[in-house]
Amino acid sequence: MSLPPSDSVSGSRPRRAVWLLLLIPLVLGGAWWAWVPGEDGGGEPLDGSDMAGAEGRAGARRDPRASAGLNPKAAHPQAARPLGKPPRSPEEEEREAKRALWEKRLERARFTLDTYRQGTRYPPQSRPIREHPDQEQLPSPERAQPLSKDARDVQLRLKQEKVFVVGDELVHFYVGCENANTQEPLPCEVVGGMAHEAEHMVGAAGAPAGVPLVFGDDGSQGDVVARDGTFTARFQPSKQGFPMFSGTLRVSFQVRSGSQEGRAFFDILYTPVPPAVLTGKVREVVEQGSLQLYLGIQVRKAGRYVLTGRVDDEAGVPFGHVSFNEELAEGAHEVKFTLFGKLLVDEAPSFPLRLRDVDGFLLKESGDPDRELMAALRGYVHATREYPPTVFSPDEWQSEERTRYLDEFTRDVNDAQNQLDAVGGTGTP
Repeated sequence: MSLPPSDSVSGSRPRRAVWLLLLIPLVLGGAWWAWVPGEDGGGEPLDGSDMAGAEGRAGARRDPRASAGLNPKAAHPQAARPLGKPPRSPEEEEREAKRALWEKRLERARFTLDTYRQGTRYPPQSRPIREHPDQEQLPSPERAQPLSKDARDVQLRLKQEKVFVVGDELVHFYVGCENANTQEPLPCEVVGGMAHEAEHMVGAAGAPAGVPLVFGDDGSQGDVVARDGTFTARFQPSKQGFPMFSGTLRVSFQVRSGSQEGRAFFDILYTPVPPAVLTGKVREVVEQGSLQLYLGIQVRKAGRYVLTGRVDDEAGVPFGHVSFNEELAEGAHEVKFTLFGKLLVDEAPSFPLRLRDVDGFLLKESGDPDRELMAALRGYVHATREYPPTVFSPDEWQSEERTRYLDEFTRDVNDAQNQLDAVGGTGTP
């Protein structure tokens, strides 16, 4: 078999190569026209309605910012700004930031001024009772606690008649057991009652062991109802081992409920000899637009006395909280309780008003306890006459300290307003 001449083979190859080179652009162009690569690298056929979307996707892929996960428009803030609003200059941006800052400072300064003015329109010694909810009644605390760490399903209900005991006064303590979840009464027994100095008192470690105290549920010794599950103890420090003691006394005891047992205690503050005695006599007078109640007091020991009284309206609704805090010398004096004129005008209580539950103490400069108690006047002490509202002044309370603070807070408001005006703000409330 003979081969073709070598020159005929070599001559046909260049001609075929030229035709292939001419066909490649036509084939590639047709494929590009009919197909656009999809997101997964494949393709999908497009009709005329999809061409615009295809071009947009192709353009996004061609933009290097889009391939890097960036929004091309975000790189050009001016392109995203609404038409007709030119971009702010750096000076305008700075001015706007200052204006926002001073608007907030002005708002805060006005709030401080208004809050202080509102809170000090009455004097400290004559306030609405709602501001002192813990002082509405004389202290007679009641609390609940688990019988022990291991018996949390049993809850102790503990109550004491008073916290402050003076002279020959006595106090009752009440103990009961209940289900911690349902509050249903549970049987219990109180044993091992003992009155002694509180452990935190100076020298208590070397004090006597204490005095036994009996809790009973037989309807005697202050127990209200016999065999009702509430155990009661009666304690009179002056007659039960502490005639000259002054300070905190603790009554400790054990409680048993079924097979479970725990411990609890009550504390009282005791003064054997009161430093002053309230006479209970009150005179009333309207002075400078306020109603003044002068309560007699016989001072045995000079010093600073702090007294508190509660005032109810005609219907017995708690209305006012009055106080006294001044130094008194030995001898006969009067404690002044003020019912401020504007307080009476604003609250408009129904007359006659009734002063009740007055208590107080001599404040000591050092030592523990920091006070010597006075015997409280429990219940209603005095009922006022009836007055028309026109006799009381509607003016706010004034003092050197209040004026100084109001002036300072007003300056803060004015400074903030001036700064706001300087940057083009209004600051209108």
